[in-house]
Amino acid sequence: MIRYLLKRLGFSALILFTLSGFVFFLFFVAPGDPARVIAGEKATEAQLVQIRTNLGLDRPIPEQYFKFISKAVQGDLGFSYRNQQPVTKLIVNRIPATVSLVIGGVIFWLLIGIPIGVMSARHPGGFRDRMGQGFILLGLSFPTFVLGMLSLYVFYFMPKQAGFTLFPAGGYKPFLRDPVIWAWHLFLPWMTLALVTAAVYARLTRGHLLQVMGEDYIRTARSKGLSERTVLFKHGLRSTLTPLVTQLGADIALLLGGAIVIEQIYGLQGVGALAVQAVNNQDRPIIIGVVLLGGLFIVVTNIVVDLLYAVLDPRVRR
Repeated sequence: MIRYLLKRLGFSALILFTLSGFVFFLFFVAPGDPARVIAGEKATEAQLVQIRTNLGLDRPIPEQYFKFISKAVQGDLGFSYRNQQPVTKLIVNRIPATVSLVIGGVIFWLLIGIPIGVMSARHPGGFRDRMGQGFILLGLSFPTFVLGMLSLYVFYFMPKQAGFTLFPAGGYKPFLRDPVIWAWHLFLPWMTLALVTAAVYARLTRGHLLQVMGEDYIRTARSKGLSERTVLFKHGLRSTLTPLVTQLGADIALLLGGAIVIEQIYGLQGVGALAVQAVNNQDRPIIIGVVLLGGLFIVVTNIVVDLLYAVLDPRVRR
């Protein structure tokens, strides 16, 4: 198990190293003046010289890259001259909103998607299965921004016109300040994210569960006199967890890197909103920081998923 984990860690480190090299050459070695892009068109020549010195752009490329990697490993992702703040500080200030959105969204879409998938698989071809497949098709075909705008209209604008507030329009409130207000502001973003994503998990659960329930070991369990509920949840659903864990790891990693659409609709100042602002302002240090952070999240979640594989399926350990 330890050897397996060490292999995964080594491979993950190689991925991060490759990603950092790609980002470095894309933003610092590609044609153009990085100092000019970072500082903006109104920067003076003295400011440009100072930025080049701070970034080490007047030094050989291998030395620049080594310095870039050394600082990144220490948590120094550069300095945003447009915001006059370190990139790490800017990202850390935005992470709570994104993490809060992802945690709540994951809980809701699992609570919604998996039961619907199980219900459909238990009654294939029946009314409940058709209802479940209708939910899946609706969720997969509904764009996130449409559902978000519709939620705001129904649960914010209409009650507001009627003279009362059912849910706020958006914005993030810190959890430690007031957990109830925190959840109240995030409920609509959570449900918007959950309803769209739950359809994917309902489809995965239904498809894999129908396939598993036809296996020989399931028929053997039934022949031993086990109840259908025991066969379903103890034997069938456990085999379905592997593809669900795979999908969950990928979704969490991508969302932690920035749930751009949801954050923009509900005004959540998270990592995704920061990335959009950085692209619009051509703030390269922030773009680099967000890309590296997203890569780190993907690598970490993949390691966690691999460890869960080893727990769910002992054959993976070999």
